[in-house]
Amino acid sequence: MVAVSVLDPGAECNMDVILVGSSELSSPGSPRLRRDRIAYEVKVNQRDIEDLCICCGSFQVYTQHPLFEGGICAPCKDKFLDCFFLYDEDGYQSYCSICCTGNTLLICENPDCTRCYCFECVDALAGPGTSGKVQAMSNWVCFLCLPFPRCGLLRQRPKWRGRLKALYDQESESPFEMYKIVPVWKREPVRVLALFGDIRKELTSLGFLEDGSGTDRLRHLDDVTDVVRRDVEHWGPFDLVYGCTSHLGQACDRPPGWYLFQFHRILQYARPRPGRPQPFFWMFVDNLLMSKDDRSVATRFLEVDPVTIQDVCGTVVQDAVLVWSNIPAVRSSRHSALVPQEELSLLAQDRQRAKSPTPGPAKLVKNCFLPLREYFKYFSAGLTSSS
Repeated sequence: MVAVSVLDPGAECNMDVILVGSSELSSPGSPRLRRDRIAYEVKVNQRDIEDLCICCGSFQVYTQHPLFEGGICAPCKDKFLDCFFLYDEDGYQSYCSICCTGNTLLICENPDCTRCYCFECVDALAGPGTSGKVQAMSNWVCFLCLPFPRCGLLRQRPKWRGRLKALYDQESESPFEMYKIVPVWKREPVRVLALFGDIRKELTSLGFLEDGSGTDRLRHLDDVTDVVRRDVEHWGPFDLVYGCTSHLGQACDRPPGWYLFQFHRILQYARPRPGRPQPFFWMFVDNLLMSKDDRSVATRFLEVDPVTIQDVCGTVVQDAVLVWSNIPAVRSSRHSALVPQEELSLLAQDRQRAKSPTPGPAKLVKNCFLPLREYFKYFSAGLTSSS
């Protein structure tokens, strides 16, 4: 008997576990199929697709795939969680929405959608030759946007967004925030409150702000000592609150912990009132100035674990920051990494000895804002490279 977790979109924390008997699953040497054999196993051998990993064909199913009927093995699950919310500069997902790999991707042309699918998954699950037919279409709508739920072996799960959230909640120590995508015709420009660090340049280069947009869309504050709830409510409402510690080369007479406490205080003022489901995102960035105790306090106050985002040249870490955020992409592996505390301390010491100005943390976290494209208006003419 092997424990296989079942995703319950209605559950908030605890996940149900059922036992599924399978002689193949009990052996470490269980066979793995090529994806093009999945259809044979289902149609000819009458195997339940829930007993196969639809990403790679493995019999060693770990849990249900959150988007489509079928299983997903542990390695593919890890890859899925790491990559699903990664986006390219064009605003579309970087990897296939089924397997989170794939080199050649088909892009959904529904204006509300940002999903992509690899040729291999489409041909293996929707039917041989389907990828070629999709390429020949002038306006293709993907398997999650179609009005009918089935295409070959691909059948979208009911309430798949809830299942996606349940999978992330199950595999992480902190709850995962997920909002319903805003239809493109309802999207408004993002309203930003930037504390201690201005991210106008980064958001403009990504297309979220227009050149020359005033304080009506982004308000930047360096000192919030005298700011009270009434001020924030008057300036708002806000969709994104960003804050950071000071960076090397910036004049500062305050301890790093001050930035955290002030950010947390202003964040509470800016949050939507309970019962309002509007998308609301926040990010706090430590430029390697906070102590270990300060970081523990930040995790307790912000109720999410930090990730390390680094700039690596070859094998050398040139720069790094610690990030606390509810933006899904922050948890993805391309942006985050596990860096030993000692290495971070040495990097911080090297900065202090060099005493050379740093470009600020916003450059490192810039691409983490790309998932906001599903919720807010963007101005495509402003998109640039990620330099």
